[in-house]
Amino acid sequence: MHGWFYGYGGSWLWWLGPLLMVIFWGLVIAGGVFLIRWLATASSSRRGEPEDSALEILKKRYAKDEIGKEEFEEKKRILLNL
Repeated sequence: MHGWFYGYGGSWLWWLGPLLMVIFWGLVIAGGVFLIRWLATASSSRRGEPEDSALEILKKRYAKDEIGKEEFEEKKRILLNL
């Protein structure tokens, strides 16, 4: 069976299959890398949240004059050294 498609595809489109496979796996690997980086960033931001909120609470308590300067400085030092 010798049609125009057989001769056309067999002459110069033989590289299309391997090229598409390389592009596909490149996209899969790049997607995996971006997913891992996104998960790592989201995880690190969740770990930082409690320290930030505790420090903010401490600042608000100091601003409302619920605690003195010495207690504020001591608790701030403790929070920042966790």
